[in-house]
Amino acid sequence: MKFPLPRLAFLLPFLALGLRAEPITLRVGYFPNITHAQGIIGRETTREQKGWFEQRLGPEVTVQWYAYNAGPSAMEAIFAGSIDLTYVGPSPALNAYLRSEGDEIRVLAGAAEGGAALVVAGDGSITKPADFKGKRLATPQLGNTQDVAARSWLKQQGLHVTMTGGDVMVLPTANPDQLLLFQRHKIDAVWTVEPWVSRLELDAGGHVFLAQDDAITTILVSSVKFLKQHPALAAKFKAAHAELTAWINAHPEEAQALVRKGLSADTHSNVPAALVASSWRRLHFTDQVSPDRFASLVRDAQSVGFLRNAIPLDRMFSSAP
Repeated sequence: MKFPLPRLAFLLPFLALGLRAEPITLRVGYFPNITHAQGIIGRETTREQKGWFEQRLGPEVTVQWYAYNAGPSAMEAIFAGSIDLTYVGPSPALNAYLRSEGDEIRVLAGAAEGGAALVVAGDGSITKPADFKGKRLATPQLGNTQDVAARSWLKQQGLHVTMTGGDVMVLPTANPDQLLLFQRHKIDAVWTVEPWVSRLELDAGGHVFLAQDDAITTILVSSVKFLKQHPALAAKFKAAHAELTAWINAHPEEAQALVRKGLSADTHSNVPAALVASSWRRLHFTDQVSPDRFASLVRDAQSVGFLRNAIPLDRMFSSAP
């Protein structure tokens, strides 16, 4: 049956409404840290109503940003269904993947490499690996990316390290506390990541003993539930992330200004331009990620007593385009 033209014209607006996509709220985690530049810029452009991701995801998508101070907290939020995606370090992502037996976490893309380093006191008391014997070395968190790297490197130097002591006392300590203890000579060395490497240099007279220029620092991960429910949106976000990463590399000064502005807003403090610039020179932003590098991380962690029940990583990496 054909409707008369006037009645059909009356129905067209309602038919159009039915064709519109349902509104979606996308919840994304990040850390207020220079190594999470893509997340900080995404959050800052959302704050300024010029959202980088919103412009590329479509008008039906609202992006909400959530700041976390530690990888385990972000992973717990993924498990709880509180966020869909997050920027995070590789070790917390690995732990979450293994803890869930591969059912909850997928790596979408790389985000940053480098920026991690072993910093020693500037008094010349440590000039070679053997000098670490009897010293106190701080890392950000037990079992985190830098903690595993420190323990693995010390072991390779022939130094015996246990969870509670050994030749070198490894002390998991929050980054702000590391700086204070280093300034007061309560610890002799720190294995950490930017901007704390630069702060230890600029504010405490530290010296970089060993730089991890190619270390995986930050990645972008997704919950499996989100990937299954919104595969097209996940692919769009991944593409927007890759485009932003390329923009950051092509426009370092503009990117640093945005990161500094975003960090200052998140931390409610002035972030010096010199600190951002110093951190930036050690970082490499990339959307690429290598499964082989993650397998190496697992081997390092196992060599020092972590991830003993590791499962194959064959499902860890998303096939989203």
